[in-house]
Amino acid sequence: MSEQYRQARLSRDPRFDGQFFIAVKTTGIFCRPVCPAAPPLENNVEYYALAHQAMQAGYRPCLRCRPDSAPESPAWRGVDTTVERGLRLLTDNPEQNIKKIADRLGITDRYFRALLQRHIGVSPKQYRLFEQLLFAKQLLHQGQLSVEQVAQASGFTSARRLQTHMKSITGLTPSQIRKRKRNVNGQHIRVTLPFRPPYAWPFIRDFLARRMVKQVEQVTDNSYARHVTFGEVRGWFRATFDDQRCYFDVEIELDDIRMLKPLLTKIRRILDLQCDPILIQSALLSAGVASQDILHGLRIPGVWDTFEAGCRAILGQQVSVKAAHQLLNTLVMHVGRRENDRRYFPTPQQVADAPLQELKMPDSRRQTLRHFAQHMAAHADAASPQDWLQLKGIGPWTVAYMQLRGESAPDIWLESDLVIKKQIDKHRVTAQRAAPWRSYLTLQLWSMA
Repeated sequence: MSEQYRQARLSRDPRFDGQFFIAVKTTGIFCRPVCPAAPPLENNVEYYALAHQAMQAGYRPCLRCRPDSAPESPAWRGVDTTVERGLRLLTDNPEQNIKKIADRLGITDRYFRALLQRHIGVSPKQYRLFEQLLFAKQLLHQGQLSVEQVAQASGFTSARRLQTHMKSITGLTPSQIRKRKRNVNGQHIRVTLPFRPPYAWPFIRDFLARRMVKQVEQVTDNSYARHVTFGEVRGWFRATFDDQRCYFDVEIELDDIRMLKPLLTKIRRILDLQCDPILIQSALLSAGVASQDILHGLRIPGVWDTFEAGCRAILGQQVSVKAAHQLLNTLVMHVGRRENDRRYFPTPQQVADAPLQELKMPDSRRQTLRHFAQHMAAHADAASPQDWLQLKGIGPWTVAYMQLRGESAPDIWLESDLVIKKQIDKHRVTAQRAAPWRSYLTLQLWSMA
């Protein structure tokens, strides 16, 4: 592995960006593989899969290549799935204490700490702190927020608390990290979200455009935008694709700055910015997809959450994409909330309470949609795929579609889909060889139809 890291480091290939980090013993700094600085001697280098591990070892992030801005990578791939879920919960729930996260994992907090220490060498508390500091550093470099706002957005109770931890871990204060004074606008934020090339933007763009909800979403030649909600918090974002710089330039408006990190997590998932396109391509070739048919840089085009994905899947049962799109827009037009010329996708409770008579479809499917909305309103985050299967009218295909687009699950295989069946026979694909990346095989075969 060290030899592979060495070759990747010297190549400065952007496809390896975010997959590992390079710590230089003589300077005490760690960098991305694409750092423009002169490469150090190999005997002065240490490699880490996570930036958090380098920080734990006492290295501070480079101000030139900015490890905080590297594409995120599932560096825990191949380890205990409990560790994977735990890291995601730590990242996505900055205000939830460690014991509650361990409870959600079905383990004790002591065992959770032992798992993380064994697999990545960092405790849950340290991982969360480093995650907060890296995010704060990114905002200080890129954003227009005050230090106090950066502290709130990254989960610190005050600017002083942020400054104390930043100085202790990185050796720099927030003021030193921020190169110049910026105009502060608490409502409008701008950040960049990087990805590893290639990125099949034309496919993602067209897929989203065909399924776009009017007045909620907007798709242009080079951007995707939508209105969003976090409970009572309202927001909006536009992500503009930049192929040359390998990132999305994201503009954001948000009522509550504390929801910024969860929003960016959602955007990364919707645009699938964390996947490894070279690994995916290799899996597709192994499954039997011809090299000339491969969509280079294929991603999973996600939706906001599993409830929205479920509504799309139920409305799409036994009808064409065009007909499903019309039903979806009718649902949002009659049930979705409208505020200040902005429309938002309806909540589970709004759908559960609506008569749904405007939806021109069989009453049995209308009832399925209502029961699904009632279930999601009652159980919220506790809902699971097995629970959905207990609802009348929801079968394995519907649940799989909800997981594919609502959770961006990487290994969803829609083998009962009619288009997929035809493509398997036509191209003689062996799906199992693409595991655990069969969601991408599903999308690849859809694109070839």
